[in-house]
Amino acid sequence: MERDALLHLLAVARGDTPADVLLRNGRVVNVFTGEILQTDVALAGPWIAAVGDGYSGAMEFDLAGQFVTPGLIDAHVHIESSMVGPAQFARAVTPRGVTTVVTDPHEIANVAGAAGIRYMLAASEGLPLSVLVNLPSCVPATHMGTAGADLDAAALLALRDLPRVIGLAEFMNVPGAVLGLPGALEKILAFRDSHIDGHAPGVSGPWLQAYLAAGPSTDHESMTADEALEKVRLGMYILIREATAAKNLHALLPIVTPENARRFAFASDDRHPAELLEEGSIDYLLRLAIAAGLDPVTAIRMATLNAAEAFGLRDRGALAPGRRADLVVTPSLETFEAVLVFCGGQLVARDGAPVGVWLMPQVDESAVRGSIHVEVAALDFRIPAQGAQLRVIGLIPDQLLTEHLVLVPTVQDGAAVADVARDLVKLAVIERHRGTGNVGLGFVQGMGLRRGAIAGSVGHDAHNITVAGVSDSDMRAAVQAVKDLGGGLVAVADGDVLGSVPLPIGGLMSDQPVEAVRAQMAALLEAVQSLGSPLHDPLMQLGFLALEVIPKLKLTDQGLVDVERFEIVPLWVG
Repeated sequence: MERDALLHLLAVARGDTPADVLLRNGRVVNVFTGEILQTDVALAGPWIAAVGDGYSGAMEFDLAGQFVTPGLIDAHVHIESSMVGPAQFARAVTPRGVTTVVTDPHEIANVAGAAGIRYMLAASEGLPLSVLVNLPSCVPATHMGTAGADLDAAALLALRDLPRVIGLAEFMNVPGAVLGLPGALEKILAFRDSHIDGHAPGVSGPWLQAYLAAGPSTDHESMTADEALEKVRLGMYILIREATAAKNLHALLPIVTPENARRFAFASDDRHPAELLEEGSIDYLLRLAIAAGLDPVTAIRMATLNAAEAFGLRDRGALAPGRRADLVVTPSLETFEAVLVFCGGQLVARDGAPVGVWLMPQVDESAVRGSIHVEVAALDFRIPAQGAQLRVIGLIPDQLLTEHLVLVPTVQDGAAVADVARDLVKLAVIERHRGTGNVGLGFVQGMGLRRGAIAGSVGHDAHNITVAGVSDSDMRAAVQAVKDLGGGLVAVADGDVLGSVPLPIGGLMSDQPVEAVRAQMAALLEAVQSLGSPLHDPLMQLGFLALEVIPKLKLTDQGLVDVERFEIVPLWVG
């Protein structure tokens, strides 16, 4: 804070100078004490000067008894998963009361490396939404898939002092952290004096003890109450996640008690445009938690102060003198609909819509476009029969976790083929960054396709092209369609493209408004349903079928990965 700004803040706090903005007659949610106080809030520039009576303001808002809360904080999100850039993402979430996000740009980093991270920082500069960045810890996520970049400790240290970088993002390499392996150890040592975000699904016992000893202090990957409680007991903050694909809120809420509630926050992780625009972001998680019986003030504290303290953000998360003037006005804590949103002391949204003209940063996108390098004509999806049984990835609806199935294949002309009667379709992951020609082949059960194919350049975490289909010809046509878009999501039947979402920025994000992407996605999902899939968002689950670090069985461009054994395994058994 500059000298003149501090002097002005002090003058307003003393009552010697009118506030720039005064919110009168509000019911202020005090997240420190759990009280709701009928009082005023005085703002001086981007800061809160006072929370109390007896102040005047150059601009005043009479809240007529409405509630005033701190701005909501999303404790872990991948903006790229919204399929739009930071500015359009902000347009979706900030009018709902989200004023800060802690983002991990590992999606774009796995495509474009450090240039991708710098792009996300530039594209979020000057927005009303505070976009704070944890640097991606796992680029690539593992050696078992081909990513577009490799960021070692030295590369991360070169980015550490950039504005709005606050630490190291989800440390997915659990064995590297626990065993102190080279590469992982250097990253941990480089960031031990700042925040290290965790990612430890299913880890418990001595390995969890060692993982925490390495440095991670937050985790958004708990899927059961027992798992989360063990982590809380060892000092972790649990970030309760409710994403488009992974929904864990209702499983974890029962362990939140008055005694331990200070160790929980909320995270949206990966949410598509429809969910952001129709349900919301952290505001939606708040409503779900309160409807499930969580005390409203406790829920708001989790979405504000707890999240701020988990990441060492002492300038926000509460309504108090000297904190950022990020706040929300709502008529009801239970329904939590934002009628006014202030970011840095400025009114930026009213009744769910942006106010005024938001700055949309103009950014050089040359480093994050043109990322699809595939020779489609050379692709061969045939899987010659080589045994009596084969390993199959089993989908679990609404979860990132998969099953490891062993099934008897359907064989025609000496090759394993899709069998729609058993909901068994072919799956391929095609390397698209370096033009290696790598193709991983397998099968998935649970997708629900009865004809055609779906494909996308969103394939966590290496973000190669993932395609699932009933016929090889439609799979090839789907990959061609993705390439023609410069990246995106598609549905194909009989060689014809039935629906698509162009994602030319890194093969991950659109250059269109978020509302347009929602409409494109709705049309695409309707097309996918016409192919037979009953899943809520099969394109989202398709993208996670290449995620090497979530058990049990996944597929990469290098082959079938048994994540529990952390190795590539044969497709055929016996």
